Amino acid sequence: MTPILWTFRRCPYAIRARLAVAASGLTVEHREILLRDKPEAFRNASPTATVPCLETDNGSIDESLDIMLWALRQSDPEHWLEMPAEGMDLIAATDGPFKTALDRTKYHTRHDTTADAERPAAMPHLQALNARLAATPYLFGDTPRLADMAILPFVRQFAHIDRAWFDAQDWPHLIRWLDAFLASPRFTQQMIKRPLWRAQAA
Repeated sequence: MTPILWTFRRCPYAIRARLAVAASGLTVEHREILLRDKPEAFRNASPTATVPCLETDNGSIDESLDIMLWALRQSDPEHWLEMPAEGMDLIAATDGPFKTALDRTKYHTRHDTTADAERPAAMPHLQALNARLAATPYLFGDTPRLADMAILPFVRQFAHIDRAWFDAQDWPHLIRWLDAFLASPRFTQQMIKRPLWRAQAA
């Protein structure tokens, strides 16, 4: 079977999965869904009912980073996997403490707080990325690696909470890195709106 990638256009986890699949050159069937109206076929495929989810002959892969690795371990023409182990540590820090701070900033009303109160928890991670990017265009050299493409969708989400505030901070290398990503054909192609998937009538 052609693998099926269940996805939601704006979800940063789904974005990074789509980026890796595109970089690998592998063929998958994209199925765009609404998170507020999840099809039964998707719920059957995803043990956690979260996007992205990849259906393969060997079962479902329900974590975005695992989907990235699944694709790149089969085909990695752009050498995304060629990075030091530190790259995985940066991804883990993004997915852990930074994502928690991002969510508390973006959805601050759910936590009875304010964005201004929550932003400081995210800033050390962003400042560390900026410091690393001062020396090279990407986190580990002159070309993107897995860490760049796994982290950038979340930096994008954080920046878009208040882009004017983000651009006013003293992290020029981070801003340059993000803007290059947003302008790249790889990103823009993966953000094209796809029609919502509908189950075929019996």
